[in-house]
Amino acid sequence: MTKTDELRKIKDEVLNLKESPLYSYRIENKYFPVIGEGSHDAKIMFVGEAPGRNEAKTGRPFCGTAGKVLDELLEHVGIKRSDVYITNIVKDRPQENRDPLPEEIKIYGPFLDRQIEILKPKVICALGRYSMGYIMQKFGLSDKIEPISKMHGKSFDAQASYGPIKIVCLYHPCVAVYNPNQKDLLRKDFEVLKNI
Repeated sequence: MTKTDELRKIKDEVLNLKESPLYSYRIENKYFPVIGEGSHDAKIMFVGEAPGRNEAKTGRPFCGTAGKVLDELLEHVGIKRSDVYITNIVKDRPQENRDPLPEEIKIYGPFLDRQIEILKPKVICALGRYSMGYIMQKFGLSDKIEPISKMHGKSFDAQASYGPIKIVCLYHPCVAVYNPNQKDLLRKDFEVLKNI
């Protein structure tokens, strides 16, 4: 089975995920689940929290204002968006853009786990505190978790089933949407990717 086939299988499962508390909201609004996009040979995977309205309307991750910020940040460190893989923990949009709930993270988390196993990235960038918490725990780094205000811009060594990886903790790009003064800080954080 190719990577594409395996990722398609995840998409089909998420499409029919009736046990998700977000399923009926998706159907009512004619939204799409947002599985992920990018290179299947990506060395770097970005993991956001959950899709927003633009993302749910198009089925594409980070295609709204936060996505524009992400594109700028990637450009700043000389990385092409088409060379990375971008996804979220929660694949369906929570109502009113609220934060994902623990039970939603629990339902969708295993799909992200499978995406990581399929794509085998060398670097996983957690965008935002929910993503950071999930990934740090997944890779046995729970004891290193602090508020994201202390963790952003740091990288950690971890072990995946397929070998050593780096976990990079970053602020969610929407931080710069709400507070443009933060953009320089985000740029500086992204520079950690140049050194890896």
